[in-house]
Amino acid sequence: MADEIRALRVSNEAMDDPAELQRRMADEGYLFFRRLQNPNKMRELRQEMMATIQRVGWLVAGTDPTDAIADVSKQCTEGHKEYSAGYGEVYKMEAFHRAAHWPEVTAMVEKIVGRPIMPHPQKIARIWFPKYTEHTTPTHQDFVHFQGNFETYTCWAPVGDCPMELGGLAVIPGSHKVNRVLEHHFSLGAGSLVVETDEHPEIDPIWHSTDYEAGDTLIFPALTIHKALPNYTEDNLRLSLDNRYQAVGDPIAEHMLEPHGPSALGWEDVYANWSADDLKYYWRNYDNPVVPRDMSYAEKGFAEALDMARAGNEQALYRLRQTIKNTPDTPNAEKAQGVLVEMGLT
Repeated sequence: MADEIRALRVSNEAMDDPAELQRRMADEGYLFFRRLQNPNKMRELRQEMMATIQRVGWLVAGTDPTDAIADVSKQCTEGHKEYSAGYGEVYKMEAFHRAAHWPEVTAMVEKIVGRPIMPHPQKIARIWFPKYTEHTTPTHQDFVHFQGNFETYTCWAPVGDCPMELGGLAVIPGSHKVNRVLEHHFSLGAGSLVVETDEHPEIDPIWHSTDYEAGDTLIFPALTIHKALPNYTEDNLRLSLDNRYQAVGDPIAEHMLEPHGPSALGWEDVYANWSADDLKYYWRNYDNPVVPRDMSYAEKGFAEALDMARAGNEQALYRLRQTIKNTPDTPNAEKAQGVLVEMGLT
């Protein structure tokens, strides 16, 4: 795999040059830094988060949590009830939320944006099981999921070392220059939407990634095409932070003011056992116009899943069954059930 993927450009030498950072972001659509975040702080966060993940049963009991030895029999992902139950425990962690506010991160994003910035309240942890490659996050642009404005920046960082075989993030440099939201289609994986790059001849699908180490950080705007690499390890869980930032005063989509959906939590649930109050509802102190969520991307993807299921596509049939199982009293579940009845599969 490594031979098929080029190395990310490292921008550490430009860290104190905002003009050069902005030039590189405009040209390449990403910035990558070695050890932007303190590796020791990241390892401490890993210890705490993995201990919680072990308590919910996703790591082998009795192993060192920092080794992240997954119980492969517990495989689950976003969209599964089992995932929400465990992810919710991780999502309540104060240390996890505070990591998005570490000054080395916010200061760097502010240099890139060139204006005062606000971290999005919706923080995300990505927890990926090994030997579960069909659920790997597909090729996409973040705007279809997080919306608000094109100058929303994703900051991705592994919580611990993340060699390519563990499934780090990969980007297509310059792909943001399409300057529009591309057509997305149904897919498995986080977000359930994929860009087929061969539908867009203006994009040269040359992927860049790296063997990430603790503290390494990848930052890119909402139109940059990216994906996760599969977790090909035998038994290691991959853990990463997936946080977003925007300039104060720019629009933010309403759902980004809520906890990440797979957690199935409200803010009072998240905050129940925190030791400090300074980050509770902090975004209310910022003036960002709130805009409605555009559901058309998700609706189109689900409509495609219905059609593909009718044609016998196994991944689409899996999606329909998961929809019925996890959200049984919804219009989508009713539509999914209708297709399965049509096909004689109930």
